[in-house]
Amino acid sequence: MAARQRRITSIDVAREAGVSQTTVSYVLNNVPHQKISEATRRRIFAAVDKLNYAPSAAARTLRRGRSDLVLVVLADVPLGTALAQIVEHLTDELERHGLTAITRRERRLPVTALAGELEPVAIVSFTPISAEDQASLRAAGIRVVSARLDGSGENILTVPQNEIGRLQAGHLAATGRRRIGYAAPDDPRVREFYDLRLGGVRQACAELGLEPPDVREVPLDAATAAEVAVTWHAAGVDGVCAYNDEIAFALLAGMRTAGLTAPGDLAVIGVDDIPLAPFAVPPLTTVNQHTQTLAGHLTEMILRADGAGSPQSPRTETASLVIRESA
Repeated sequence: MAARQRRITSIDVAREAGVSQTTVSYVLNNVPHQKISEATRRRIFAAVDKLNYAPSAAARTLRRGRSDLVLVVLADVPLGTALAQIVEHLTDELERHGLTAITRRERRLPVTALAGELEPVAIVSFTPISAEDQASLRAAGIRVVSARLDGSGENILTVPQNEIGRLQAGHLAATGRRRIGYAAPDDPRVREFYDLRLGGVRQACAELGLEPPDVREVPLDAATAAEVAVTWHAAGVDGVCAYNDEIAFALLAGMRTAGLTAPGDLAVIGVDDIPLAPFAVPPLTTVNQHTQTLAGHLTEMILRADGAGSPQSPRTETASLVIRESA
């Protein structure tokens, strides 16, 4: 059996760089107020690269008295484009501050059990946590930050789904559409998102003196989408708010199958501004949810809880329109 390769330690790095282990620790942990020359820093980083040194997470935890892990808990729903982007940006933002994001879905294990497994310094939850569980986590020294679709409160960042629907309907009305349809998803797992977005469309229609939206499911199937588009067109619907960009793509494909055009016969507006949105036929008008900004605010909330961030509360960002040719 081959001998197990010895783990490279900070002592090896110090020996290679010709400095003390304490100096290596100061440099790699970016300890402030230490008078260490740039030449010494370069030698240490060169030694790290040469030896392929990776600091031990367990050692960091013991040294700091806490973990550098942030547990990101997602609801058991499809990981759509916007949520995936928020998690990606959040992971990058946390990494810049020496924190590591671990993403888990809340399925069989509740948040408290997940926290017990990983002992994170903080939890970012995209699923509701009971007041009792929050109190238990905070008593264990774990900061809890929540991202919610609506509502407000301490350490909560709102991702305003209702506002998305209002923006969609408002834009269609502003461009002369008087009868609005709503292209709903056929996946019951996204019901919470759907209800809030549709609620925003209904509110906007009521405020603008329009009839309530004509709501129909549009699956990701061009033939079925074509049938729905023809039905809407025959009923006098002239603008459609789609639940998301994927459903908007399906509707546009169905309209082409049925010989209908956008925005001439039906104006179509989506949600998420996915990378392919500019390449729809025609290019898709949609709503951008500012995922990078939201991730930045979540990171700020975690850092502030750890004594390293701004004392100001993060702003609640609303969505914004991205106007192209489909509506």
